[in-house]
Amino acid sequence: MRTVDETPHVVLPATSPARLPASLRVLDVVVALTLLVVLAPLLALLALLVAVTSGRPVLFRQARTGEGGREFTLYKFRSMRSGSAGPQVAGGADPRVTSTGRLLRRLGLDELPQLWNVLRGDMTLVGPRPEIPDLARRYPPEHQWVFRYRPGLTGPCQLRSRAYAAQLDGRPDPEAYYLRVLVPRRTALDAEFLDRASVRNVLRYVARTALYVLRVPRDADRGRRGGWS
Repeated sequence: MRTVDETPHVVLPATSPARLPASLRVLDVVVALTLLVVLAPLLALLALLVAVTSGRPVLFRQARTGEGGREFTLYKFRSMRSGSAGPQVAGGADPRVTSTGRLLRRLGLDELPQLWNVLRGDMTLVGPRPEIPDLARRYPPEHQWVFRYRPGLTGPCQLRSRAYAAQLDGRPDPEAYYLRVLVPRRTALDAEFLDRASVRNVLRYVARTALYVLRVPRDADRGRRGGWS
C-alpha cells in the first residue's frame, strides 16, 4: 500500500476497493461472533439503560462510507439527544450528548453494536474510522484513498478519539478544523497500520483497545484524587 507521504497528490478511486486477506475476514467473524455471544447480557443491560434514561430509540443508525465508497448503516447505542442539530463532528464537551451517553462514550461502550457491522462484513476489527458520507466527500483529495479500505471498529485513530474530540471543543467551525487538521493526521496513522496489516497486528490493536477502555475508570479516579501529572 502506498503511504500518504508517497502519494501526496494522488486520489485513489473510491470504486476500487482494497479487499481484506481471507485470514483477516475469518478473524473478524470469529472474534465478532464470540464477543456478541459473550457480551449479550451487557448489551441487553446497556440497551435498557439507554431506554430508561434517554428514551427511544436505543440504537443510533447512520449512513457511513465503507469499503470502495459503498455506504452502509452503522449501529451504535444512542448517546445524543434525539433530533439534536449541530456539526457532524462532536467535541469532548458537546452539549448534545446525554449524561448516559457521555458515560458510554468515555468507556467506549456505545460502539459495541458495531460488532454486528463487523460480523456482516460492513466493517473489520481494525481499520480506518467509518466516516459520514458528507464529510467523506469533503476530504482533501490527497486523503480520499482511505475510502478504498474497509473501516474498523478500532484502530490507531480510534485509540486517539478522546484527544481528537477535545481538540474540537471551542472551535468556531469544528468541521473545518477536523477536515483541515485532523483528517491528515488520521490518514497518516491509517496508512502506517494498513501497510502492516496482519493477524498479529490486528490482535495487538484489539488488546490495546481493551487496555484503552479499562484505563478510563482508573484515570478518572486519579483525576478526582489530584493524581494527574
